[in-house]
Amino acid sequence: MVTNQPIPQKGGSLFGSTTINWEDAYKGPNIMWRVPRNIRLNDNIVVREDEIAVFFRDGKVLAYFDRPDRYALTSLNAPIVGGLVQALSGVRQEAEVYYLQKRIFDGKFGSTDPYVFRDPDFGLVSLRVYGSYRWRLAAPDVFITQFVGTFGAATSSDVEGRLRDQMVILIYNALGKMKDQGMRVTDLAGQLQTIEQAILGMAPQHFGPLGVEVQQIQGLSINLPDEVQKAVNTRSTMGVLGVNYLQYQAGQAMTEAASNTGGAAGALAGAGVGLGAGLGVGYGMTGMMGGMYGQGPSTPCPKCGALIPPGTRFCPSCGAPVGGAAPGAPSRAETVPCPKCGQPVPATSKFCPNCGASMAPPPPPPSRTCPKCNATVTGSGKFCPNCGAALPT
Repeated sequence: MVTNQPIPQKGGSLFGSTTINWEDAYKGPNIMWRVPRNIRLNDNIVVREDEIAVFFRDGKVLAYFDRPDRYALTSLNAPIVGGLVQALSGVRQEAEVYYLQKRIFDGKFGSTDPYVFRDPDFGLVSLRVYGSYRWRLAAPDVFITQFVGTFGAATSSDVEGRLRDQMVILIYNALGKMKDQGMRVTDLAGQLQTIEQAILGMAPQHFGPLGVEVQQIQGLSINLPDEVQKAVNTRSTMGVLGVNYLQYQAGQAMTEAASNTGGAAGALAGAGVGLGAGLGVGYGMTGMMGGMYGQGPSTPCPKCGALIPPGTRFCPSCGAPVGGAAPGAPSRAETVPCPKCGQPVPATSKFCPNCGASMAPPPPPPSRTCPKCNATVTGSGKFCPNCGAALPT
């Protein structure tokens, strides 16, 4: 809060003039100070390097001094003090003096009410924002007119409260525009610097009518509800691991089961619960389970990243070679020739690692029954090889 200290009396005069200045002991972090009494003719106003003296009356700013000096209010300043005739007649003057500091101020902001962000994946999400900012006075006359004349601010805390509310409104407006441009809840954490730049870009239009310039946003934090934050973290982990949601959940179930006292049996039971009967999660889970049966750990394919069981020389998913055969590798008898290029391919592969052809067996040739001898004839021949009768087409 601002304390209105007594005005130092620097000698008197016929008119009871006073020298007015803002004492350093009372300035501190305060943004402004209102002189306790209205000014009179022949008063002296002392303005120092870091100060501005603003004269305010009838809801508007009459003038302000922003250069360091001692200003004597004489008849030359009649518009400020109300005129020499009024001063001599003893009529009380209505002009007020407000001192403002020129320095840069640090302020903090935080949401009182949440901002409802409509996300295509998570629906309506309540966001709260926190952080700090740096600002300074850009137009002293506009500042006093708005904060003193319009808002009725009398102390620095009144000004700080109004600026804090306006900063939160500005951030919400920036989030709304970026949401309309395609930003999602999952993008917020990685786009904080972009959001800060968007806020600073909109600040002149928002704070200019208040006579304030926002120079910097610091420590911006956008908080999500706990359940949404957990879902965002899960999605980020899935992206790093390159797995889908079913694989991620199965891996989590196996990890939790393995941490129980049941050991490997408990892990298998947990995997069964996580997967469900007949619910395949792809070749990666097969490799993990093979490792638990003592066949050694699975390794990732250097090309596609799929888990490969021990001893495999070619990736069953993409056909890429995975190095020399390890102990327990399949023998050459467990390979089949590629139907296109003839190269030996592991029997479990879906595609040839040499030419990429499908390893699916070809469909069986069509068969027909001879209408004369009832023999089964395969192939596309037109006559029965048993009796020579014509075959149906």
